[in-house]
Amino acid sequence: MTKTSAKSDSFDTMRQRHSTPKDKTKGAPAKPAEQTPDAKAPKKAPGGKSGKGRAPGSAKSMKVMSGSPRKHRYRPGTVALREIRKYQKTTDLLIRKMPFARLVREVCGNIRIGRDVRWQSQAIMALQEAAEAYLVHLFEDTLLCAVHAKRVTIMPRDMQLARRIRGREFL
Repeated sequence: MTKTSAKSDSFDTMRQRHSTPKDKTKGAPAKPAEQTPDAKAPKKAPGGKSGKGRAPGSAKSMKVMSGSPRKHRYRPGTVALREIRKYQKTTDLLIRKMPFARLVREVCGNIRIGRDVRWQSQAIMALQEAAEAYLVHLFEDTLLCAVHAKRVTIMPRDMQLARRIRGREFL
């Protein structure tokens, strides 16, 4: 026997002596444990950003921990702009017809005590058209007052100023 073969024989003998009874391979080299698909390495933050400065209970870290997909949300203002474009394309009435008709009848009933006033549907529709046109124009002027004050949010004082500037004939 050569020197190398003597060493390999002693190594095999030593391995057989020290193997555990659970090992059924009888001297075969142990295979490394394979990773299951569930055991993935932790993902790094996109864009090379580290998680520094983020609290352990913050929304982004909770999303990763819980594993449930987060509900899709549009950025602030996106839905508002979409609604503006939608309503500018249509000429439909914005206030529902039946609630407006009930309001008109209630106000008319408060004014004309003792008399039941009947309304034609076309008269209520004309009144609703005029009311909505007035409100839209008032909101446009209110927005101009807010922009003049270097704000994008309208406030009651903007509406009061718009009505005051218009004068008595538009009240």
